[in-house]
Amino acid sequence: MSYLRHHRWARRGVSALSVGLLVAAVGLLGYPFYTNLYQSRVQSNLRHQLASPELRQAYQHRSLRVGDSLTRIKIPKIGVDVVVVEGTSASALKAGAGHYPETPLPCESGNVAIAGHRTTYGKPFANIDRLGPGDLIVLETPVGACTYEVSRDPFVVPADERSVVASTPGHASLTLTSCHPKGSASHRIVVSADMKGTAVSA
Repeated sequence: MSYLRHHRWARRGVSALSVGLLVAAVGLLGYPFYTNLYQSRVQSNLRHQLASPELRQAYQHRSLRVGDSLTRIKIPKIGVDVVVVEGTSASALKAGAGHYPETPLPCESGNVAIAGHRTTYGKPFANIDRLGPGDLIVLETPVGACTYEVSRDPFVVPADERSVVASTPGHASLTLTSCHPKGSASHRIVVSADMKGTAVSA
């Protein structure tokens, strides 16, 4: 303490460091709040778009753009009810959840895949690790709805593992992916589900 008392530059340095650490802490705490607020506003717009005749027509003609409303996902077990957009780019996922564009459209035959955030942008997939066999997932699209049933316990794969979203010809399934563990992008947690009923024609 005597050193700081006799060296003004040292006192200023400690003060600046303290302010810097405080600003960083506020930023870390405030960022999730900001992203959740942003996602809430985006979702409001997406819900209106999902109900529009223009979106229905674009869906039927498969002319959706990245960021457009695609489907509404409802997972009663964990209280999820959000609009999923087309695409999984960083900008698209600011909506909270996005559809892998290389996979079939919701309710079609094949492996429909959706990615979602766990800690930011509304964190719709925060608790997908709580899902288990028998839990239901509903997808509502502009042209109809379908229900999937979780087929196994959630499992974890490396972040670059793409086989979980690979095509499953002749079998209607749904795959949900999200970062794991929470706050890290080192791995992905995966939920697999099978469609109950008959898939719509592509």
